[in-house]
Formats: sequence, structure tokens, C-alpha cells
Amino acid sequence: DQTKEIINNNIGYCDGTGAVMAMKSYGRKAVKIAGCELWLKIVAAKYKDSSFYLVGSTQEVIEKTVSQLRNDFPGINIAGYRNGYIRTEEEKAALIDDIVAKKPDVVFVAMGSPKQELLMGEIQKRHPAIYQGLGGSFDVYTGNVKRAPQWWIDHNVEFAYRLVKQPSRIKRQIFLVKFLAMVKLGRI
Repeated sequence: DQTKEIINNNIGYCDGTGAVMAMKSYGRKAVKIAGCELWLKIVAAKYKDSSFYLVGSTQEVIEKTVSQLRNDFPGINIAGYRNGYIRTEEEKAALIDDIVAKKPDVVFVAMGSPKQELLMGEIQKRHPAIYQGLGGSFDVYTGNVKRAPQWWIDHNVEFAYRLVKQPSRIKRQIFLVKFLAMVKLGRI
């Protein structure tokens, strides 16, 4: 099963050009794998015999995501879900307790980095499962956010398309440019 080859607790994968460049600078083979595609491949491969827990986005989008998954994958076992706006330690503790109690096989967290990675790390301490951080994948899946046209994806400039469509991402993009510069200068 190919899914098992790419999954090891928390899925680490190159979701962007910068990560691919960094891996190649260390002499590693790497290809870009879009998280908004990978998670659906995992669902397709495992939905008949696994349970899922989803965390992320707004209440409206997470409910639409769950509804669409149930439509696209009849019989899918969604153990639980909640939006990604966790404002207090009590809310986070309640979420973790719920995941521990429901024991899902796969947990998808769509909150953006590093929030999703930090949360997954905390949950993993109490519940072993397959974890994947998804960023804005629920928004893409439900059509709330349009993914870049194929040309932009094929030419590794999907980030630029997203910046044009969502100028508020500029602060995040500045960090990515700094990251790429550090890779090119051999500092990473």
C-alpha cells in the first residue's frame, strides 16, 4: 500500500518549492506534493477501514468539509471535527480529550503553520494516529478558496497566485522569500 510508505506518524512532505529546494541543496531527491491533494488520496485509500478527525478553518467551512466528505466517500467514519479557532487552553484541552476518547486513526489539522504542527505534537503525546497538517486545504476542497490554475502550479509559482488573490498573505510570503534566500546562500 503506497499510503503506508509516505505516512509515519506526522506526515512530513514538501508542500512548496522552497522545501523542495532546501532538500535538493542537501543532495536529497524531493518533489512537491500539494497537501490539498495528498490528504484526499489518504482519505480515498483509507476511508473504508479507518476513522478520521478533522480540525480547522471556520465552523461553516469545517461543516461543509464534513458534509462533502460524506458525499464523496459514502460510509466514511468521521469520529469528530471542530473549527480551528481554539482560543483558550481549556478549548485545546477539551479537543485533545475528545480525540483521545474517540481514538481516530487519522487526524487532519488545517490551521496553518506552525499552529497545526504544534497542536499535532501535543495531541500525539496522548494519542497515536496518522497526522497531517493541511493549511488551507479545507477551504480549497469546499471551493471557498480557488486553487491556482494548472500553469501556475506547473511553473512552481502557486505562491504568487495566492498572493495576488490574497494580498494579506504578504507577511507570510516575506518569510518564504527569506527562507529561499537562506537556502540559496547555503545557510539552511
